[in-house]
Amino acid sequence: MESQKQEASRQTQLKVCGLTQLNHINELMVLKVDFLGFIFYEKSPRFVLNHLSLDEISTIDHHGKVGVFVNETVGKIVEISDEANLNFIQLHGDENEEYIIKLRQNLNENVKIIKVIRVGTYKSEVENELQKISNLARGKAELSEAKPLVSNLLFDTDSKAFGGTGKTFDWNILTEIKIPLPYFLSGGISLENVDQIKNLSQKPFSLDINSKFETEAGIKDIEKIKKLYEKL
Repeated sequence: MESQKQEASRQTQLKVCGLTQLNHINELMVLKVDFLGFIFYEKSPRFVLNHLSLDEISTIDHHGKVGVFVNETVGKIVEISDEANLNFIQLHGDENEEYIIKLRQNLNENVKIIKVIRVGTYKSEVENELQKISNLARGKAELSEAKPLVSNLLFDTDSKAFGGTGKTFDWNILTEIKIPLPYFLSGGISLENVDQIKNLSQKPFSLDINSKFETEAGIKDIEKIKKLYEKL
């Protein structure tokens, strides 16, 4: 009986990214969505600061507020993280090991780092990125920290737009590699393809949805998200 309870508690979590509207955020909190994603990349059509202030984001009472950044300066990320009271920093650009170490040293110790791996055509490229992340996940002795530098991975479809394309990558790649950390699965997840996730040998601990659950960029389709919950 106990094992059945544990199995039931392993339901895949959900992150809704690209949020811009407080009323949608409130509805998602009622649904008990696990992670709320805010994009701090000015070139994105879902750039959150065009709609919400850092103060407004800071007052959202949620434990899973994720700030998404693309090749931003460490100082700017730390500033925004503090002012918006973020819980996670998602690095969606070309941030290297040296950058992540510096960010970890300057970031509030309670804020976790998610590193995105953008997946293209070749498994070898993903494996190379995973090797770099594996080194980071073990931490660096010079930091004198027990905590890893990176807490989670996020796999998304490679694109010049850094996500939000609504396109999926070949999920079979994930069955052929060893993934060292709990991961978010992103990139074109929809009501039509979500059932295919059960075929993955190492399941994502969270799905990351965005453009397939919108009526337009940044405007979420709450009813569609409810249908996803039913399928999960």
